[in-house]
Amino acid sequence: MRIISGSLKGRTFLPPDRKDVRPTTDMAKEGLFNILQHRVPLEDIIVLDVFAGTGSVTYEFVSRGAEQVFSVEKDSSMCDYIFSVLKKMNISNVKVINSDAYKFLALTKIKADIIFADPPYGTTGIKDIPNIVFEKNLLNEDGLLIIEHDASINFSSNSRFFEERKYGKVHFTIFK
Repeated sequence: MRIISGSLKGRTFLPPDRKDVRPTTDMAKEGLFNILQHRVPLEDIIVLDVFAGTGSVTYEFVSRGAEQVFSVEKDSSMCDYIFSVLKKMNISNVKVINSDAYKFLALTKIKADIIFADPPYGTTGIKDIPNIVFEKNLLNEDGLLIIEHDASINFSSNSRFFEERKYGKVHFTIFK
């Protein structure tokens, strides 16, 4: 895996060889960030990366100038992995939080400019994420919620739905 753009462009990291780990592909990540860079400033923003997994999206936001990223991951071994990559890349503006993403979203007081959620495909409760985020008022003004999911999920009936983009088997739904 590689960082596509920004101050860390070209840096690579090798995700753990686990069947339950599905990092956002470089192609999908590049597509997502192409959309974002034309919609919102990516510098000096606060980002929540929930279901952070390998931290791939976290590193990309940092590379593109995010002020602070909170990476929320339930699996403690993946948190350790994220810590090791952060140390290797000398990144200091990421806070790794070992927590269930749903519980974290329900309890946090952090307000973000972008919330990126990449729950494991097939996760129950994925359709609840927009409701939790907007009921808890977790986004700053003009903030975006982005959920990565597979083709079986359709968010178009959600009142906060903005758009959906597809990159191979990866779907990103954006809410405002």
